[in-house]
Amino acid sequence: MQGFEAQIGFMREAIRLAAENIHRGGGPFGAVVVRDGHIIGSGVNLVTSSMDPTAHAEINAIRAACRHLGHWQLDGCEVYSSCEPCPMCLGAIYWARPAALYFANTREDAASIRFDDAFIYRELTLPPDARSIPTIQLLRAEGLQVFSAWEADPHKIRY
Repeated sequence: MQGFEAQIGFMREAIRLAAENIHRGGGPFGAVVVRDGHIIGSGVNLVTSSMDPTAHAEINAIRAACRHLGHWQLDGCEVYSSCEPCPMCLGAIYWARPAALYFANTREDAASIRFDDAFIYRELTLPPDARSIPTIQLLRAEGLQVFSAWEADPHKIRY
């Protein structure tokens, strides 16, 4: 873990990226990934410019950091985000397994400027058949065959 002054500096960089992104027509979100006191990945919200609903700042920063490391996990890294991550980004952060996550604005702050992901948090607590997007299970037996094949593969890489 970084010292407090370094943490402040990394958070300021995430916030600076977010502010700069507004001037390029992007969303007000920025993130950096830090390892051993150095930024190894950064990202901004590119949803509208890339026509990609998954192009959030945290996702872009994680992708850049993983490319830098040549690995799919962020062992020993810290994520600094200008805003509390949405459910998608939080899931990606957990999958990447960094040592820590820091954020500036809260999800309530984001909701106050119409970036409200509270409905997604609510949807995640519902059973699939009660969600607002119809969510229907099909062909489970066939899907399980793929899982069995993966589990039996002696060359698989667990993650």
